[in-house]
Amino acid sequence: MKSENNSLDAIPVSKITSRNMIFGRYFIDDMTNLPNVYQLRRDLENQEAFTLIICNIDNFRTINNFYGCIVGDYVIEELGQYFKNNLENHKVYRLSGDEFAFVISKKMFFYDIKDHLLILCEEMQDFIVKYTDINIYIDFTLASSASKDNNNIFSKVSMALRYAKDTGSNFWIYEDTMNFEQDYATKIQLSETVREAVGNYRIIPYYQAIVDTKTSEIKKYECLARLIDINGKIVSPLLFIPISKKIKYYNMVTKIIIDKSFKHFETKGCEFTINLSIEDMVKKDMFDFIMDRLKNSNISDKVTFEILESDAIEDFEKVDRFINEIRRYGAKIAIDDFGSGYSNFSYLTKINADYIKIDGSLVKNIDTDNNSFIVVESIVQFAKKLGIQTIAEYVWSYSVLEKVKELNIDYAQGFYIDEPSLST
Repeated sequence: MKSENNSLDAIPVSKITSRNMIFGRYFIDDMTNLPNVYQLRRDLENQEAFTLIICNIDNFRTINNFYGCIVGDYVIEELGQYFKNNLENHKVYRLSGDEFAFVISKKMFFYDIKDHLLILCEEMQDFIVKYTDINIYIDFTLASSASKDNNNIFSKVSMALRYAKDTGSNFWIYEDTMNFEQDYATKIQLSETVREAVGNYRIIPYYQAIVDTKTSEIKKYECLARLIDINGKIVSPLLFIPISKKIKYYNMVTKIIIDKSFKHFETKGCEFTINLSIEDMVKKDMFDFIMDRLKNSNISDKVTFEILESDAIEDFEKVDRFINEIRRYGAKIAIDDFGSGYSNFSYLTKINADYIKIDGSLVKNIDTDNNSFIVVESIVQFAKKLGIQTIAEYVWSYSVLEKVKELNIDYAQGFYIDEPSLST
């Protein structure tokens, strides 16, 4: 029987050369001809002392969307060449679509890294890619690690990069004293909690009364989202709502709250309000869901949808369409948290609202802060001229409620009046 010889000696030279070329290309980025992430990992395995810097192009997606992929590719090629030619004592790698890595072959400590990143930021801040007659400005974020060891170095620098982006910093340096790992673990656990609760329909509305300031009668309730975890513990929306948005479960949370709130108030006879984000109002599936709910309900004229003011409105036409459509069924619109964030008086002229809820940060001090009192007074007067009713949030004391009444605000809401609960 003919024996098989699997050694390289038995392979023709031409095949060895071809194999090496293919194997070599596996470690090279095709677009920039820079070493790639696989080469970076291999290089770092063989080094004990080094400093890793990751550079992200903040506005690459915008460049791609606005100018097209051909220009985007050109930008990446130019950046690769720029880094290769100008970053002395750095080995440059391309990691992914909009990320590069720089390696310095020595271990640097925190203040040395900080000074180094400051210099890099200064050198790179005015970098422009010229394409035909177009000047394309590039924005960067940098990150590195001053950890005592290089274990899990990619995770450490990546967490620092994410933190820099979240905080709007030019760069960030990971340190062992930071709790990034714990924060990430908490977010991962909370993500699982949200998925599990949504899947088992354990998102529930808590109800908080809104009273008529002239009669002190409860006129409506706001439906506030809560989550019950697998152990029966109530989770605050301050924790689970941001996570639900990140993992794209927010729409499902909103649908459950809408569904349960409508069922709860079917036999109650009083009005109720539900919070909606701008995303809820402009996304087709949510729009269709809400319209179907209004169409098939006998209490559509009892509901008010509160636009969460923390969201900027970019497409007023879609928002206006949503408002006009819900009004066909008798539903109403309120602008939530008015007086903070994106909202201003021009907001009221663009949105034909029935109510504005004056932000609690203004209301809570109107009994002691004259400036807050004046601002709230101006909002109330402007709203009345437009025929819009007003609701004061964060009424936490008797003296604040008295000032609310003095200003002729139509409704009041807050812990002094009623705390959110399961019952109405």
